[in-house]
Amino acid sequence: MPLTRADLLRRFDELGIATTTTDHVAVFTVAESRHVKEAIVGAHSKNLFLKDKKGRIFLVSAEGDAAIDLKAISEKIGASGRVSFGKPELLFELVGVTPGSVTPFGVINDVEGRVTVVLDAALMEHEILNFHPLENTATTSIGRGDFVRFLEAIGHPPLIVAVSDGKVVADDREA
Repeated sequence: MPLTRADLLRRFDELGIATTTTDHVAVFTVAESRHVKEAIVGAHSKNLFLKDKKGRIFLVSAEGDAAIDLKAISEKIGASGRVSFGKPELLFELVGVTPGSVTPFGVINDVEGRVTVVLDAALMEHEILNFHPLENTATTSIGRGDFVRFLEAIGHPPLIVAVSDGKVVADDREA
């Protein structure tokens, strides 16, 4: 059974990481979340659950309005061949969330370390970052340094690379 929002927030407390969580209506896409984001300070994200042809899994987080070239991202993140969106069943198995709730916080559920977290360099320029806390009815704000510390503490040191300089915009699947 995947960890819950309460479990995630408890882990932040155990690590001494301050966060703020704001409840809101469920949002499933970046477009749906625009009105929610206006009231929450910091960078807001789009999160893509990707798989390469050898079965490696990547969770890519970028700013919500970032353009991501799915043809070019493979080389940037070290994928084998072209990437495609991972199936919802695999997303739930590894990250413990469903489409519309994709979040890098979900790798807390990836105890086998199968998911590589990729953070877009442009996203990491912001002091405060915002992600769903394992459910799409809330947004959790976290400091950039604390976010990296959290990922390292759960065994998922992130790959920080510029992935949002492409020409083809990824579809609006995830908020």
